Amino acid sequence: MHKGIIILVIISIVLASLLAIQVIQDGNNLVVTQLNTRPVGVQSIQPLPVTNTAENSLNTTGLTVNGTALAMLNAESAVFNQIFKKVENSVVQITSTVNAIGPTINGNPFQGQQSARLGSGFIQDAARGLIVTNNHVIQGSNTVDVTFASGNTYSAKVIGTDPLSDLAILQITDDFSDEHTASLQLGNSSQLEVGQQVIAIGNPFALSNSMTNGIISQVGRLLPNQEMGFSIPDVIQTDASINPGNSGGPLLDIQGNVIGVNSAISSETGEFAGIGFAIPSNTVARIVPYLIRDGKYDHPWLGIAGVNLTPNLAQQLGPPRDSKGVVVASVTPGSPADIAGIIGRVENGNIPAGDIITAVDGHQVKRMEDIISYIEEQKSVGDKVVITVNRGGQSLDLTATLQARPLATSQRSADGG
Repeated sequence: MHKGIIILVIISIVLASLLAIQVIQDGNNLVVTQLNTRPVGVQSIQPLPVTNTAENSLNTTGLTVNGTALAMLNAESAVFNQIFKKVENSVVQITSTVNAIGPTINGNPFQGQQSARLGSGFIQDAARGLIVTNNHVIQGSNTVDVTFASGNTYSAKVIGTDPLSDLAILQITDDFSDEHTASLQLGNSSQLEVGQQVIAIGNPFALSNSMTNGIISQVGRLLPNQEMGFSIPDVIQTDASINPGNSGGPLLDIQGNVIGVNSAISSETGEFAGIGFAIPSNTVARIVPYLIRDGKYDHPWLGIAGVNLTPNLAQQLGPPRDSKGVVVASVTPGSPADIAGIIGRVENGNIPAGDIITAVDGHQVKRMEDIISYIEEQKSVGDKVVITVNRGGQSLDLTATLQARPLATSQRSADGG
């Protein structure tokens, strides 16, 4: 009798302890904000190697009922500490200086006071001094200062930028051989799952080498690049706390592999509100080699803007209510889509009534993200792509030859590549 009571008491204590260590963070759907701080022969290109991302789990083998909660906390803390020690010398603070444009004097813009922009980055190639960061961290600068965890600061030059994916590559120009740094390995972002634990390291609010942790809230997000007028596909959403100054820093899995580059938050205040976004590591692996070699990356481009086909919209346009696809709202003149004969919106009130894209190269299209992700990840400039459209109830296959995406466009952020 007494043994049974004792066993029940122990089980109750263990359950209460386990429940006590679970933390759930809720976010709000707010405005996307970038994370840099305010003032304070042709050779074929191979993608960077990636490491398969294992399931996120902690080894608690051998733990007994007595003290299980404490042992789990200690084990988790030990893992986080090991990861931090593994990567801390490979995460840097980046300070760039930009000129503030003042009033016009005698018809010429006056260069006002210089201001500092602060962000983060990580070592991609220790032997060559190459650093990955966000484009918006170094935008407008040719040289920047790079500060290691040791406190030592070195000069670095910008050798490649891609505003459309918000990535940039730097190279240290000073002798940094005294730094005990190593190249960080890229994980395979295509294997990530919702709920997997992640770690963010960077310099929020100039607080160097700060570490936070959370989970992957969702994958495959479409992140509007408001300045460029396009969207970045397959972005990682996380609730790991990231703030201004974290931009360009690594998002890590539980093995210490880089699975993303922290880039933006969703916030009305400019501070973390439970939702952060990171450029996936597979995008980094594909684009960075071109930035190192050519200084730029040409994104394949179709030249459309559209909206997802909803049941109500389908009922107005004619297809069955359960039809899936993307209604073409506009086509850029001279674009691959225009040359291929894809038709945009026909004036009919406010209802988009252009072609309905139902497939790309035989792959079903349910939403705009399907078009953007397929073209961005599977195609290159100069490739042909077969666009299947529903036009007035008839199915047509139209072939487009992809061009390089322009750096500036008047199209909205729903542009389909």
